[in-house]
Amino acid sequence: MPQLFKNYGWPLLVGLLVALILIQRYPQWVGLPNAGLNLQQAPLYTSNGVGPASYASAVSKASPAVANLYTAKVVSKPIQPLYSDPAFRRFFGDNLPQQKRMESSLGSAVIMSKEGYLLTNNHVIAGADQIIVALKDGRETLARVIGSDPETDLAVLKIDLPNLPAITLGRSDTIRIGDVVLAIGNPFGVGQTVTMGIISATGRNQLGLNTYEDFIQTDAAINPGNSGGALVDAQGNLLGINTAIFSRTGGSQGIGFAIPVKLAMDVMGSIVKHGQVVRGWLGLEVQALTPELAESFGLLDSPGILVAGVYRDGPAAAAGLQPGDVILKIAEEDARDGRTSMNQVARMQPGAKIKLDILRNGQPRILTATIGMRPPSD
Repeated sequence: MPQLFKNYGWPLLVGLLVALILIQRYPQWVGLPNAGLNLQQAPLYTSNGVGPASYASAVSKASPAVANLYTAKVVSKPIQPLYSDPAFRRFFGDNLPQQKRMESSLGSAVIMSKEGYLLTNNHVIAGADQIIVALKDGRETLARVIGSDPETDLAVLKIDLPNLPAITLGRSDTIRIGDVVLAIGNPFGVGQTVTMGIISATGRNQLGLNTYEDFIQTDAAINPGNSGGALVDAQGNLLGINTAIFSRTGGSQGIGFAIPVKLAMDVMGSIVKHGQVVRGWLGLEVQALTPELAESFGLLDSPGILVAGVYRDGPAAAAGLQPGDVILKIAEEDARDGRTSMNQVARMQPGAKIKLDILRNGQPRILTATIGMRPPSD
């Protein structure tokens, strides 16, 4: 035994010391927790050399399909400021001399098809007596309004020119926060301009801009005149229609909003087919269940929206829905959010029958409603 230790003792001792040092330095090797910071190190990154040094190809692809809009309308005003005085008008009535003048405004539009259909914002062309479309190739023509939808702030125009460049549609439902985007439009009337940014957020709503909101938020610079222009991806495919900015000064502050192309195409398809957007309607007002209300209804862990009001002679009233009812499900889908549920109804075809699971006075009930057509907004 002493001879065995003499032969192997020193190597064993050295090996044991090495093992202790390694365990102390790399405890994870033997399944022990790391006593230091447990940081995740990204794998070694090697550039493959295909990163975009320029977005010129995307711009060349998309920009010919983005047009400048110049709208004009005739407005009347009294020749003399005195005529506007209420006391003066009380004696002489409203039949006073009026001076007519032209008001013009700027905007942008996107050529969606070679047949000449364009998408823009409703607020760009609302009330216009004349709409001039100026293409990037220098051609100009008058446009006619096919239809508009104030509730999404979209409008469809039509022009008659040969060999029109149409934009390529992207997929707004697969975009990611952080994706690079380009905004193309006519800010301040200086001419077609391209700005770059990223997608800052998706699904923005409750901004008070439109009735139906599902905005893409971007920090690409958007200014007055960009409205109705294109928001495209790094390959030049259309992701949205630039619509609004959040600004305290009127200029770009890095918070712009675009209507996703998926929503825009649904609206455009309905306008081209029917001349208007056909939406389902139940004729009720709903509100979210606060924690206090949910507790009072025994719905702390359950979906539900509270019926705040019912329109007289509307589909909901005909189905027997009453203020104070709690809607649990609409057409077998949980009613977790008033806006989402009303958008769900809006996508349904008028005349369709749906089942409503409700709670009334603590008792579950099932009602059947026939979807009506949403009246046009004022």
